[in-house]
Amino acid sequence: MTQAPTLLQQIRALVRQRQGIPFNDYMQLCLYAPGLGYYMRPRRRIGAQGDFFTSSSVHRLFGRLIARQLQQMAELIDGPFTLVEQGAGEGHLALDILDALQQSWPDLYERITYRLIEISPDNRDRQAALLQTHSTRVSWCGEQELAPFRGCFLSNELLDAFPVAVVEKRQGQLLEVYVVEQQDRLVEQLRPARPEVVQHFARQGLQPAEGCRAEAALGVSCWLEGVAARLQQGFVLTIDYGYPAAELYAPFRRQGTLLCYQRHQASDNPYQQPGEQDITAHVDFSLLQLEGERLGLETLYFERQYRFLMALGFIEELLELQRQACDAQQACALRLTLKNLILPDGGMGDTFKVLIQGKNVGQPALLCQRPIRAISLAATAGDGC
Repeated sequence: MTQAPTLLQQIRALVRQRQGIPFNDYMQLCLYAPGLGYYMRPRRRIGAQGDFFTSSSVHRLFGRLIARQLQQMAELIDGPFTLVEQGAGEGHLALDILDALQQSWPDLYERITYRLIEISPDNRDRQAALLQTHSTRVSWCGEQELAPFRGCFLSNELLDAFPVAVVEKRQGQLLEVYVVEQQDRLVEQLRPARPEVVQHFARQGLQPAEGCRAEAALGVSCWLEGVAARLQQGFVLTIDYGYPAAELYAPFRRQGTLLCYQRHQASDNPYQQPGEQDITAHVDFSLLQLEGERLGLETLYFERQYRFLMALGFIEELLELQRQACDAQQACALRLTLKNLILPDGGMGDTFKVLIQGKNVGQPALLCQRPIRAISLAATAGDGC
């Protein structure tokens, strides 16, 4: 008996006991059931041998550019600077940030405390092994154990893995997807949406169009409340794929954004091999900003990833890396790799967004706000790949 069928048995037992469960409960089990969920078992998830790529797995430059923005943020805060990262995967972004700080901004490196919030025992072990050279700067804690701090709360591809309720609008009524068992199979059943789901959309002033599906990450507001309560002064830096609400719930998005990933193959069927595939949904950035304002987190910056990276020196850093390349072929391969981070038209550079919120920091002119026109045209010359 393998672990995946054991998880399936657990899900079926709960479905029978409760005569159906909301989709977000099903997704919670698939991803986070202790010892059985996708993120809770030892497995390779990120990279060529895993199920998907992240920006930090493309190249260390991603972390270096974020470190540059963090360095400026730290200048605005006196005393110790705490960087909290939640959902750090295998720890590659943390390693790249700490390496960059140690090399280029040693004073900040000596000031910084890097706190990792990680619920996956497997990921914690991988992070500890990878970050061994920075052990004096790194520590781990649970979400509820995080003490009040001044600094920055960082997440990269965290919120897309929050369990979501799935709804569909029919004849003007908001219906919710429940998972039920039928002829020994898990299938969907539409029921009137729960009050908390209706309230989620009411806060936005938006609902999916008639005949369309959409997702609601019900846990995001509670999560942001916890972050805002612990952040005394500083920033919340959120990087993920998603859209503002008006685009997320647009009529052309008839099937919503729910997708599954296994071995770099996308699927829209979350009911096959529970626990063996990642399940994600695009982030509602309007909700983050709306709830943030309510909680004292002021929106300072919201942009597509390619503009964020370009403003922080992507082109200049690329040219420097090219100069260090051994030959023209290696330089060309480097350019092709790094272009993945800024590709528009549905690529990482366009689909991924960056949101920076601030608390008790005023309205600083952030480095990432540098306009594209400020980048020297000479810097882009000679790109033949």
